[in-house]
Amino acid sequence: VQLQACGGGLVQAGGSLRLSCAASGRTFSTGTMGWFRQVPGKEREFVAAISRGGVTTYYGNSVKGRFTISRDNAKNAVHLQMNSLKAEDTAIYYCAAKDTGYITTTEVRYPYWGQGTEVTVSS
Repeated sequence: VQLQACGGGLVQAGGSLRLSCAASGRTFSTGTMGWFRQVPGKEREFVAAISRGGVTTYYGNSVKGRFTISRDNAKNAVHLQMNSLKAEDTAIYYCAAKDTGYITTTEVRYPYWGQGTEVTVSS
């Protein structure tokens, strides 16, 4: 599976961004998809995940109520709508995928990763 993330950029605090991740290389609808983020010098942080069918979602505490993850299996894509952005949301955002359908926040459980897209929120 190859993942390509896009949609990052510079936004003011309180603004919104929508990240997208396109998958290719194999059947897309076979596993959970997730988003993680990382600030240089810090550990990668779980952001959100969505189940195979898109029914179940799970969010990290720091983004709950502000971010929404969704997926379109017909288009082989997963999205992250980010609202009410804060300076502390500044990071490189990575999409990830796994072959099984259960949701996990553990990054080592995701064998497939995109290249990352940078989000900068100015205060």
